[in-house]
Amino acid sequence: MNPVVLRIVGPTILVVAALIAVVVGLAIGGGAAPRLTSDPGALVRWGLPAAKLFVNLSGAAMLGPLVLAVFALPSGGKPFIVALNIASAGAATLTITSGVVAFLTFLSSFNPQVSLGAEFGAQLGRFLLDTELGRSWLITAILASVVTVLAFAVRSYGAVLFTTVLAVISLIPMATQGHSGELANHDPAVMSLVLHVISAAIWLGGLILLVVVRPISSPHELESVLRRYSTVALIAFLGVAISGYARTLTALGRWEDLASPYGLILCTKIGALLIMGILGAAYRRRLIAKASEGRGAFWMIVCVELGFMGIASGAAAALARTAAPADTVTLPQTTAAEILTDAPVPIELTLQRWFTAWSPDLLWVLVAGFGIFFYLVGVQRARRRGYPWPARRTISWIAGMGVLLWTTSGPLAAYDDSLISMRFLSFALLSLAIPLLLVFAAPLTLATLVIHPRDDGSRGPREWLLWAARSPLARFAQRPVVAAALFATSLGLIHYSDLFRWSLYDQLGAEWMISQLLVTGCLFARSLALNASTTPEGRWRLASLTALTGVATFFGIATITRSDLIVAEWFGAMGRTWGPTPLQDQALAGGATLMIAGTLAILTGISVLHTKRNNRPTDSTPVPAVRKDPNL
Repeated sequence: MNPVVLRIVGPTILVVAALIAVVVGLAIGGGAAPRLTSDPGALVRWGLPAAKLFVNLSGAAMLGPLVLAVFALPSGGKPFIVALNIASAGAATLTITSGVVAFLTFLSSFNPQVSLGAEFGAQLGRFLLDTELGRSWLITAILASVVTVLAFAVRSYGAVLFTTVLAVISLIPMATQGHSGELANHDPAVMSLVLHVISAAIWLGGLILLVVVRPISSPHELESVLRRYSTVALIAFLGVAISGYARTLTALGRWEDLASPYGLILCTKIGALLIMGILGAAYRRRLIAKASEGRGAFWMIVCVELGFMGIASGAAAALARTAAPADTVTLPQTTAAEILTDAPVPIELTLQRWFTAWSPDLLWVLVAGFGIFFYLVGVQRARRRGYPWPARRTISWIAGMGVLLWTTSGPLAAYDDSLISMRFLSFALLSLAIPLLLVFAAPLTLATLVIHPRDDGSRGPREWLLWAARSPLARFAQRPVVAAALFATSLGLIHYSDLFRWSLYDQLGAEWMISQLLVTGCLFARSLALNASTTPEGRWRLASLTALTGVATFFGIATITRSDLIVAEWFGAMGRTWGPTPLQDQALAGGATLMIAGTLAILTGISVLHTKRNNRPTDSTPVPAVRKDPNL
């Protein structure tokens, strides 16, 4: 097929297949059927899922090209510029379609009398500003408009990376809405929905970009882009598959539910995605060379993939208006715990529950899984190239990822909504214990050894890692005083700010809390390198450790002696009948903070001993200096 024609035919196949799928899905699931009461009209019933479909497609056209521009395309080349232009057009379309969806959602939810009067405008304003559903679409539209301008204006790698991160953030409010069309902020599957939307957008958006840049790329450039997209698409496919499976478990209560309208639409979507995954795994790498030679077999596969992706996108839009079988059986929420957490108070915490309790957070399950996998692959590559990697570093990395998984998805996660001590214990592990294990594993050094450097002007994982490590901001943040200040600020946010309350009421707040604790903890752990202890930097490190030990001790004692309960409307209202009282449990939480202080005190003692050892008189025999890794 002529590549120029393909640039038109490919997206057309995608849109047509998606529209057909959404119409059929709505007809099967009854998502556009007239309501018995307060029916908003056929225009709203059919227009809302169609508008959501174009939201999904425009979000993919925005995010996918940005990801490939960051990881696959040389800066300044024509494909790079085209990718940014497509992303800008996709973001502009997302801005418009998000506004349309917000308006139609308002009509569907409240069925107001549409007019040009002030009363209707006031109702719409209250919906956009005062309701979570309205604010989610308003935030998406605002962020998409910012991405529109940035993607059109910026060209440097750093600015494009920032734009890509902003594009990901713009999809999160939209992704917090489940397939039932309601906000899922209190749903345990909220992260599965977020990861599902983002992974699908990267997958589809990258495929769209391949179609567009094919005619303007040389055979060598095209082959490189295809190989890099293949890697990105594989990771995105795994994200879509795993997150989709997690959502399926919550939407379908029984195997018999697969025969329901929701189950049939879901099976159609799953089938389309599986076919795409099979095509990608079986043909993409085999046909990359043929594609670079100008043969048409690969591009026929691309058209087929676009068709099945359209079917999957249309089915997803139809599912958004179809009630899941599990959602139709709503148990009454009679207790405060059920109202706050959508779940009853867990059973009593016993010794057995410390090893068997499980509340998976899909985001960190994937982080731990991918982290261990890629690290072990790196170790194997290093050994094949003659770099024997120390086993202690491998053990440290696996232990760190294991503790991360246990903290975010194990007993601490299962009980941290009911016991403040469990939440503070998880904070202690996330802020210090896990970062120390991860930093000791030296993942950056391993990555620089095994990842091939790029020679075409693009930036891959190795280049981005080195850029992040060598950036002025990173070097500044790793100074002992700065790292200690960030660590102390993180402790202060936990104990004396509403951000802690946000982490309780909103799953996104919980993810933010975990992320910032890990980042500040890793920066602090990285600043604790024991070399140069006798230098001024080393003395600043010792002083920072001493001061930080005192700060952590203060926070711990203050928590133990507090007479008022932290977030009393949450922990005091749980109605827990076992274990310590809320105030007693809060005292235990203070003990968890004192564990941080104790660890810091031990690190301070080690630093003092190391300094004394370096200051001992030695003989005149010079000691060869250890060459410092320039990549660290």
